[in-house]
Amino acid sequence: MAATGGCLCGAVAYEIDQPISDVIACHCTDCQKASGAGLSHNAVIQTTNLAFTKGEPRTYAKVVDSGRTLTRYFCGDCGTQLFSQRSNAPEMMVVKAGSLDDRSALRQVMEIWTSSANPWVPRDGNVPQHEGNRPMPKAD
Repeated sequence: MAATGGCLCGAVAYEIDQPISDVIACHCTDCQKASGAGLSHNAVIQTTNLAFTKGEPRTYAKVVDSGRTLTRYFCGDCGTQLFSQRSNAPEMMVVKAGSLDDRSALRQVMEIWTSSANPWVPRDGNVPQHEGNRPMPKAD
């Protein structure tokens, strides 16, 4: 397996059968609320490359800033955010980077929804910036 991860309490664990290195910083207001932070760091994977090895996550679906429905996957015991999935791209899952066991090789490659960015959150001027969303990138 290329990557493993899970929740804070250990009730839900997963494996991803593809390498992960690129992460996107999302500043949308929904990610801010859901994460309890100023932004969310995410990596895109193929849904077929994801397997849950322990427990099953709960889900919550909501229409988000883009106007699409986003389903969030989280631990029902500790609340850790694990994944999200856009209704218009069911073949892709968005991994919450903080839920990965090994984050040492991750690099931020883009920022999206910068129009909603908090002024106290540092921005990386060396990566592309998008005021709104952009088309779902292809997973590696």
